[in-house]
Amino acid sequence: MAENFNPRVSVVIPTYNHAAFLHEALQSVVDQTYKNLEILVVNNFSTDETESIVSSFNDKNISLFNFRNNGIIAAARNHGIQHATGEFIAFLDSDDIWYPTKIEECIHALESGADIACHGEFWVMPNGNRREVMYGPEKNATYRKLLRRGNCISTSTVVVRKSILQEINGFSEREDFVTTEDYDCWMRIAQATDRFVFVRKVLGEYLLHEGNASNSIMRNHHAELAVVASHFEHQDRTPLRMLRWRQRNARAQYAAARGLHKNGSFKASISMYSKSVLTSPFVIRTYAGILLLTVTRLQAILKRTPQ
Repeated sequence: MAENFNPRVSVVIPTYNHAAFLHEALQSVVDQTYKNLEILVVNNFSTDETESIVSSFNDKNISLFNFRNNGIIAAARNHGIQHATGEFIAFLDSDDIWYPTKIEECIHALESGADIACHGEFWVMPNGNRREVMYGPEKNATYRKLLRRGNCISTSTVVVRKSILQEINGFSEREDFVTTEDYDCWMRIAQATDRFVFVRKVLGEYLLHEGNASNSIMRNHHAELAVVASHFEHQDRTPLRMLRWRQRNARAQYAAARGLHKNGSFKASISMYSKSVLTSPFVIRTYAGILLLTVTRLQAILKRTPQ
């Protein structure tokens, strides 16, 4: 890092064996119109070309930290936070990218008095299809709404004041939170400040990978339930709160069922829909999901039936 360089924004990029994507991710940060930033790559001792890719930029504002996170990406992000010198911190997963004005527009939004800014992004599917996703809005980013309705923020779209992250002690490194540690972080930030702002523009891309999607869906589901339980357990167990907890769990089960349905895991999907109904019969969207699954299965059966 250059002497007397005082970046206003620190970009934390955790990575592990993502050499195929890392160059594009780093290039998208280097190409930002906002230049007063540092880039901290936290490398989980990758065995691919990660270090060579970082050094190929020959950029004095890029630092590489080799740090073993033992499968806990929150630990890598916290390591980056500890070494960050900027007033604001932005997170970028090493297989995602930003558009050139991302930091500039988020800093402009933060200068209005906000503590955390978030923007929209494209979800890029394995087949190349793209889906526009807008997060928020502000009314859904309160602690109560986040807890009861679920996450409405994506890590690679966030720029947040470092002081807020320090106040909440960064990301939880609980093993059972892995894949939803960000959701827990946003809820704890919402307990510390209500100054969220959502930039209604697509300023980046989130890449979805091929893989064992069913296992990933269920892992994320169990992690989400663990996060929700950790927050509800600090509240008085009144009948109303217990009802809300059951409704929240049912919503998580519905979300897992939808993901399993999209992945073609129909038996697992109907099992999860059934759990949602048994957990709380008041989540109306579950019935719509069951109906859609039934129609899909009937169509598949009819296609296989000789005419």
